[in-house]
Amino acid sequence: MTHTPLHHLLDSSARAFPDRTAIEDFSKRNITYRRLAILSDRVRDSLYHLGVRRGDRVGVYMQKSIDAVASFFGIMKAGAAYVPVDPGAPASRNAFVLHNCSVKAVLIEKCFEREFRTEYEALGVQPAILILDTVGGGQALESALSKGQGLPERTPEKVKVSSDDLAYILYTSGSTGKPKGVMLTHKNAVSFVDWCSEVFKPSCADRFSSHAPFHFDLSILDIYLSIKHGATVVLFGEKIGKDPVSLAAAISERKISIWYSAPSILSLMTQHDHMEDYDYSHLQMILFAGEVFPVKHLRTLKTLIPGPKYFNLYGPTETNVCTFYEVPGRIPDVRVKPFPIGKVCSHLQTMVVDQQGKKVDSGKDGELCVSGPSVTQGYWQLPQRTSSAFLVDPSGQSWYKTGDIVLEEADGNYIYIGRRDRMVKKRGYRVELGEIETCLYRHPAVREAGVIALQDDEAGVKIKAFLCTKDHKRLSLIELKRFCAEALPLYMIPDLFCFHDSLPKTSTGKIDYQMLKELN
Repeated sequence: MTHTPLHHLLDSSARAFPDRTAIEDFSKRNITYRRLAILSDRVRDSLYHLGVRRGDRVGVYMQKSIDAVASFFGIMKAGAAYVPVDPGAPASRNAFVLHNCSVKAVLIEKCFEREFRTEYEALGVQPAILILDTVGGGQALESALSKGQGLPERTPEKVKVSSDDLAYILYTSGSTGKPKGVMLTHKNAVSFVDWCSEVFKPSCADRFSSHAPFHFDLSILDIYLSIKHGATVVLFGEKIGKDPVSLAAAISERKISIWYSAPSILSLMTQHDHMEDYDYSHLQMILFAGEVFPVKHLRTLKTLIPGPKYFNLYGPTETNVCTFYEVPGRIPDVRVKPFPIGKVCSHLQTMVVDQQGKKVDSGKDGELCVSGPSVTQGYWQLPQRTSSAFLVDPSGQSWYKTGDIVLEEADGNYIYIGRRDRMVKKRGYRVELGEIETCLYRHPAVREAGVIALQDDEAGVKIKAFLCTKDHKRLSLIELKRFCAEALPLYMIPDLFCFHDSLPKTSTGKIDYQMLKELN
């Protein structure tokens, strides 16, 4: 199957829906498909005259905005790959990321420029920099392009882009302590977007949420599925994106029809007495991915918002979504275990293997491996890491090893057991830390739970649980241990419990386990 370049989705919708709103930001600034296409063409032309050519990389260092999305499309139209960085991360980290992939140019918001230049100077020769005074509805980008930072002379109308060319590079945390760049091609992205079209069947009347930051892989569905169908994508900035009370109102007021986020913010929304005040009749689908959705919070959400279809989407950045599961209409009160991550997406293949890389039978747990058109080429300039991340079977087919332990049930649905790297041995027993978290979430007073393993000279490993309660009060340790003993074997009951008002989160809204280790 042939795949057109990702940016063609915009040009196609601009021809079909020129005057429809493509993007709306949280200040209600918006841009039409026609204007977005023209603005991205201007970005392409300016990048060409800054020396950007097919196969180059271009950094995007700005807050979530219409300007950023227009930059993504312009970069791809120039034949380059965009590299979005987290504007909330330290400048040193972002300088490392953009230097690591040898960006030819950077589109940067002025407030980040000085510190970025200082950090980058220590690493090497600075790339060409195009500075935006601020960001918003695209006017700042238009102004920057008009100031002659990119020459006004036009580049050739179209740059020939192959479906195997890189479209973007997303950096994720690396086991060495340094971020690693996941390389995604136009084919990787378009095959995923096409699958979403097949399953979710959106229309030009839909209004998509964009809750995820642009350096997070959830943003790919938000932006490109919406653009493909001539719909409107509504950008939720970081401030409101982390405020469950404001977000609950905004989903209603902005008439969002397709919502997509990590479960954590949805869980928090259910724990405030405000959701009944709003009209969610426009919501048709609620999609969630990135971590396990505690069943008690999911049940509450479905009670508060019963109308939409709910889908659990699973997949690492390296594959985007590779399995999916539609949550049933009613969740029984007796259910406590999380729902499956579902069956393999139609454009991919999966298999479960043991530690030796041999396929295991259905009903036995093992590592999930994925093959198909949306699977990454590997990691930027990390050939050994890339090689170790893939399994090549006797037929020569390549499979990405997710690092996730699953079990395939008789009906073909996969049950997520946990991360290979979150399994520890205690007293000779294998302990999955995620299973302990699932148990703690069942406690009626627990709002958030995070569990880590600590090395101990005497015991070998001690398990520590971090808890947030609904009323911010400490629970009795005797009560907690007794509660855990009802569901867990003795060796899995946490040795230590500590209480916090909230647990630290990564920029993508997941519990930050590295930060947990630094808490007392």
